[in-house]
Amino acid sequence: MPSFRRSRRMLSNSPPRRRYLTKSRFKLALSCPTKLFYAGKPTQFADTQADSTFMQALADGGFQVGELAKLMHPGGVEVTAEANADALSQTRALLQADTVTLFEAAISHGNCLVRVDILRKVGNVIDLIEVKAKSFDSRDAHAFRGKQGQLDVGMLPYLQDVAFQKHVLAMAHPEWQVRSHLMLADTARRCSVSGLNQRFKINRQPDGRHQVLVAPGTTPSSVGDSLLSVVCVDEWVDEILAGSLNTDVGELPFAQAVQHWAAHVVADNRIPARIGARCAKCEFRCDGGPLKSGFHLCWQEAEGWTREEVDRGTVLDLWNFPRKQALIEQGVLRLQDVTPVHLNLRAEGPGLSNSQRQWMQVSGTWPEGGEYHLDKVFLQDAMRDWRYPLHFIDFETARVAIPFFAGQRPYANVAFQFSHHVVEASGAVRHADQFLCLTPGVNPNVAFVRALKSALEKDEGTVFMWSPHENTTLLDLLREIESDGERVEDAPALAAFIRTLTVEKEKGRVVRAGERAMVDLCVLARKAYFHPQTKGSCSIKKVLPAVMGSSPFLRAQYGRPVYGAESGIPSLNFTDWTWWQAEGGGARNPYELLPPLFDDISKEEQNWLEAEDGALLADGGAATMAWARMQFEEVPSKRDAVEKALLRYCELDTLAMVLILESWQNGK
Repeated sequence: MPSFRRSRRMLSNSPPRRRYLTKSRFKLALSCPTKLFYAGKPTQFADTQADSTFMQALADGGFQVGELAKLMHPGGVEVTAEANADALSQTRALLQADTVTLFEAAISHGNCLVRVDILRKVGNVIDLIEVKAKSFDSRDAHAFRGKQGQLDVGMLPYLQDVAFQKHVLAMAHPEWQVRSHLMLADTARRCSVSGLNQRFKINRQPDGRHQVLVAPGTTPSSVGDSLLSVVCVDEWVDEILAGSLNTDVGELPFAQAVQHWAAHVVADNRIPARIGARCAKCEFRCDGGPLKSGFHLCWQEAEGWTREEVDRGTVLDLWNFPRKQALIEQGVLRLQDVTPVHLNLRAEGPGLSNSQRQWMQVSGTWPEGGEYHLDKVFLQDAMRDWRYPLHFIDFETARVAIPFFAGQRPYANVAFQFSHHVVEASGAVRHADQFLCLTPGVNPNVAFVRALKSALEKDEGTVFMWSPHENTTLLDLLREIESDGERVEDAPALAAFIRTLTVEKEKGRVVRAGERAMVDLCVLARKAYFHPQTKGSCSIKKVLPAVMGSSPFLRAQYGRPVYGAESGIPSLNFTDWTWWQAEGGGARNPYELLPPLFDDISKEEQNWLEAEDGALLADGGAATMAWARMQFEEVPSKRDAVEKALLRYCELDTLAMVLILESWQNGK
């Protein structure tokens, strides 16, 4: 997560420069040393990470964390030079002082170079501080080392990053005593002032870089109690430095591994690929266009395949299968070579098991034949417990490192939007309610729950969600309302309402279920539906296009401008809209019919934010960014455009649930 002002993006028109093993390249080498050859060549190789790193930092607040960290070190001097030679020269000059604090100090040794987020020098004692938007709970005694003694897998990449920096500093300046630290967003702390996040406004410039504008009058005292904790990590970093790293030539001591990788970077040599399960998340993969796909080159070289053979499917494509590496080591590489034995194929009660879904993906067959699998009996059994009218809800929430409101912890949940569709027993569909609060400085959480309660309390109909996000959000809001009960007049009624809809678990076991607990349609999809187009995924963004292309009912019902029409399906944001539109023998993805949320972020970047494997951003990353940006945006026309776009996207999310259910009810 980049947290400082440099976006660390190499632009296509940058002049040739000396290649170093940098922090970002060291991280690449740890994941796959072959990537070192593809990195930093934007005119040759596709690199999804170039944009995704920037987008992730925008969405989670990483850039603001960097600026807040600087405020905690008044008097610090920033090394502003971009070119390595200039940055090194500027840093050397500034380090002549006996006592100095530098931001983005450039230090090199041999073929390695690091830009240190914060470097504090007092004589020969150096504090190296790496700033991350990573969440951290200072109350957790096992935050860095697990109960079994191993380094925490979530913290390991950050510790390795610091270890590389400490190694370079120690080699460049053996006279220094280097102490290493991580500065992290501490979820044990609460924000003591409102409007903290709004003090750090992000502007994206035409060249793709970003600029953080700090509000006038922002001082260490104006930002209140610190939300960032500085943790000395020498114990764990020194352990890493004394250990070994796995390289293409086997295990090497840390220093030798660094030297080995750096030599390949400088010589621009391509390290032969060792394909494995890690290839599944390769950022140098593209399926077309003018740029080369490093992923395809690796598999073609390692196995002697053509690109077409790679595209026919590998074990990497196997849905929800944790033993891909074991298959690869057994020589099972093609998806078509996977057998039922490999999957341990077996039934596990009503509905599809994971292994049955995987076998459908591999074999392309299912008991009833046809274009897709649909277990109507399972669906009908589930539907017996449903009560009409049916309610479909979707939430948009924001979790950012630096809170917007006093009293909140880093990454506190802000629920700012919902959409609500209703289906009557007659089959009549309507977009019934919506909520959206973008007002700067206003915490929408309580108003959100009140509006949701008003929308759902009119009857006892079954309420549906897609994935546990809505349940998790309501439980977060329940805890907030209960802790602030004295300030929320109707807190008891709101809390009781939330309990009727939610399920609480402890260690995977249900300990409380509301009498109107939400039904997860994603679970129903996993148990009763499979379409080869989804490749096993049950993401609503994958299931919706599949049902649109295969359902005659949806084609007949939505292939005309009935949605939002005066005598058609009521909508709060669309007029005379046609959702089923033909494309290539099937139907267009309805989400592709909507324009991007922003005029400065492409649809491709927005899609990355919404990607199923986007980890941190899987639940509405684009909407999170939209809400955060609206806390700064002052141009009325831009605010109006984003508001309309958010309303449309969220309405489509709940309509998608309706469309999927209608396709199931009228399918096969």
